[in-house]
Amino acid sequence: MGEIEIRVQRFDAPESQALIRAALADLGQRYGGSGDDTPVDASEFVPPAGAFLVAYLGGEPVGCGGWRSHGEDGDTAELKRMYTAPVARGRGVARSVLVAIERSAREQGRKRVILECGDKQPEAIAMYTSAGYERIPNFGFYQDAPGCLSFGRTL
Repeated sequence: MGEIEIRVQRFDAPESQALIRAALADLGQRYGGSGDDTPVDASEFVPPAGAFLVAYLGGEPVGCGGWRSHGEDGDTAELKRMYTAPVARGRGVARSVLVAIERSAREQGRKRVILECGDKQPEAIAMYTSAGYERIPNFGFYQDAPGCLSFGRTL
């Protein structure tokens, strides 16, 4: 399949939306329901307030993730919609997307990245902790939900 290529893509672009639907389906299988009911608007992922990235292998979209501004201070980026298609897992796609998201957020003046994750995503938790993310107090839409885990990392 070749080298991983990361491209900035609109959140509402067809390739982005196909990957997001797959991500939500995956979360739905793990947790039930729609997968994630967090309010998300495509406009939140437009620079300089955010960005959405799509990973390609052999020209095929296989992963995605984005960040949006969080809080009033302008220093924090919230990671959203990280996903890697099953066919591409174990090939460094998610790690490449994470590095690109962090770079993008840093370039837009963010000093920290935070994220919500669930306890039924052990592979995501392992990747985030190995990338230097540490547990922080829960925040956001699922902060009081059983199994919610929040992580943060200084850029």
